[in-house]
Amino acid sequence: MAYITARIFNHTVGKASRTGLRSFASGENLVKTALYDLHKELGGDMVPFAGYELPVLYKGENGGVMKEHLWCRGDGKSALFDVSHMGQIRWHGKDRAEFLEKVVVSDIKGLAPGNGCLSLVTNEKGGIIDDTVVTNAGDYIYMVVNGATKFGDMRHFEEQMADFDGDVSMEYLEDSMQLLAIQGPGAAAAVQKILPDGFDLTNMAFMTGTDTTLDGIDGCRITRCGYTGEDGFEIAMPEEYAVAIASKLLEDPAVNPTGLGARDSLRLEAGLCLYGNDLNSDINPVQGALAWTLGGPGSRRRTEQGFLGAEHFLTSEGKLKKQANKRVGIAGMKAPAREHTEIYDASGENLIGEVSSGTYSPCLKAPIAMGYVSTPNAKVGTDVMLKIRNKMQKATVTKMPFVEARYYRVPS
Repeated sequence: MAYITARIFNHTVGKASRTGLRSFASGENLVKTALYDLHKELGGDMVPFAGYELPVLYKGENGGVMKEHLWCRGDGKSALFDVSHMGQIRWHGKDRAEFLEKVVVSDIKGLAPGNGCLSLVTNEKGGIIDDTVVTNAGDYIYMVVNGATKFGDMRHFEEQMADFDGDVSMEYLEDSMQLLAIQGPGAAAAVQKILPDGFDLTNMAFMTGTDTTLDGIDGCRITRCGYTGEDGFEIAMPEEYAVAIASKLLEDPAVNPTGLGARDSLRLEAGLCLYGNDLNSDINPVQGALAWTLGGPGSRRRTEQGFLGAEHFLTSEGKLKKQANKRVGIAGMKAPAREHTEIYDASGENLIGEVSSGTYSPCLKAPIAMGYVSTPNAKVGTDVMLKIRNKMQKATVTKMPFVEARYYRVPS
């Protein structure tokens, strides 16, 4: 029988409703991560985000969204982010993979020890409740979910566990484990300095992870993944050692503290979704251009299915059902198009969709956006019009990522 550890049950039932409501609060009762004081010392401009107080940017010589963004993509350099607001979960029990395949769309049973994948949590209508990284950690499965949605995710998992006749338990690590991301061409060199002697980063593939020591501290974990399109890592450590590990990384002059502002522009250049903007519970994986998370045509998860809402975007044979709209990249406009900007066809007369995320690209020195348009207008190269500040601007549907991805590949 599925069960939830007492620690988890007490937290989600006792606190989730209040914490969930404050996820988008303006500043009251915000949670501070273990790095709060360090952020302030470094000149962090603190803002509310997902119920936490986090730096949007840093003030100083290498600070500001533009400089922080370009630093992350600079040769030999890397950016350090505090992402401790995100939810870290460990799944236990012999049936943990079977249960997770009922709540996420990817092939969890097929993950070799140490391997991970991006996956999607779906609801009964096939809508995306959250996107998540899931890793087979050997004795358990390690999951990272978004900070703004983590308590809602866990309530959803509890509901599904109540109907699951198997051996599985969920351990939410709360804020006892902090999470940092280090991203950029110099990330591996920076992280190597705090890893044990002999740790082989050269043969550590993208989307793999392992438990390890960091700077001699036990109980840590490293995953080669990220949210920028660059090589990078997410490193988890006990709360009491987070400042020491972050400070050690920042001793490297090639490592720059980086805030939420640059994190957003970096992920948009990389064509990556922000939950709540580009994905929500009414958008399914096919609409979101994320059907690849299920595997290719004929893959087990497409044909066997078994996860919530599969029938809304897959045929019984596992083929993708046609959708009314689709997520696309948009470029060519002269001014940035923000969220909810209306998208029209080339004539400027027919409304065909709206922008979900938009910014100015520091690398391309031009505005970029992603959004949803009617499927007949989703082909790359299609001309469209954007209504920006009540003026029509020409733009074009374009492929993503906007900036070439540089995810790590193990040398052959």
